[in-house]
Amino acid sequence: MAKLETRTDDIMDNIPYYEKWQRGEGIPTIKTFFIQDLKEVPLSPWDRIGGDGVFINMEGAGQATGATICEIAPGKSLKPQRQLYEELLLVIKGRGATTVWNNKGAKQTFEWQEGSLLSIPLNVWHQHFNGQGNEPARLFSVNNMPIIFSLFHNPEFIFNTPYDFTDRFNGEPQYFSGKGISHPGRIWETNFIADTRSFNLQEWKERGASGKNVMLEMADGVMAAHISEFAIGTYKKAHRHGPGFNVIIIKGQGFSLFWREGEPIKRYDWHDGSVFVPPEMCFHQHFNTGATPARYLPLRFGGIKYSMGEGFGDISKVDKDVKSGGNQIEYYDEDPSIKRMFEEELAKSGTQSRMDPQVYKKNT
Repeated sequence: MAKLETRTDDIMDNIPYYEKWQRGEGIPTIKTFFIQDLKEVPLSPWDRIGGDGVFINMEGAGQATGATICEIAPGKSLKPQRQLYEELLLVIKGRGATTVWNNKGAKQTFEWQEGSLLSIPLNVWHQHFNGQGNEPARLFSVNNMPIIFSLFHNPEFIFNTPYDFTDRFNGEPQYFSGKGISHPGRIWETNFIADTRSFNLQEWKERGASGKNVMLEMADGVMAAHISEFAIGTYKKAHRHGPGFNVIIIKGQGFSLFWREGEPIKRYDWHDGSVFVPPEMCFHQHFNTGATPARYLPLRFGGIKYSMGEGFGDISKVDKDVKSGGNQIEYYDEDPSIKRMFEEELAKSGTQSRMDPQVYKKNT
């Protein structure tokens, strides 16, 4: 029989256990829809990791994903950690190295830089080091902490279970080399991306705007990602999907629109370092108003190899017309005011639209 609690004022309050646990960690929790610049978010000392940090509870993430920022002081390192949740880490600034090992003696060390994407295998020991003596290094983590904490509600178990998932990591020499396996459908299976800003992408014409993309399956886990890019003077088709897509702008300048059917449209302007999470099944649309191609990196719970079903991380309908059962609005069906808004924004900077007029005509 489960041990009965003696207090009820803080037990039956319908607050997710993950959020309760956050309160005891001694760092702030930011609850927001949009962050303008991850480099500028203020942090506080976080004893658990031995550096500075902050929790970020993004509105659109629901309980699908959690997020944190951690920072390593110049020439220093964080404490060794292991945990039963998965995480993807994007290097926001700085350069350094990470050492990964298990109790069976398998060990690897690899270097990273600004723009690198790391995937930490499940429950391995790992430690992050700042390779610069004069500047801090900052990492943005997207993880499935909320699900794991709500499921087990036991931090001791989550952080201190002595089990090696050797099917995930067993010290393979090329594990973090950046090498990978290419699969049909723009899928790249790997464990490390040296620079997400320059990684080679493939055409994804169904999403519009001369777009390119690659789907990332990493560390044989359930956390996944993709990189998408679209051209100067263009905008993507509106679409929607499940919760927990943490969209990080890694190159470019522009804005995005968000709306649910029958509700007013909300607009947010972004640049390199911005992040937002579209709420579950909320339409959203991305516009490039800058002088370079725009590139973004959504980190999410639920991939292709280990699908979590339609509710989490599913991308099977994001490039299919809503009129055919998909989750995308074609250009010829969008509100005409959207095109006008985009062209007005381009005019302010003297940029010309590069949208093909034929995309607004059905059956072309």
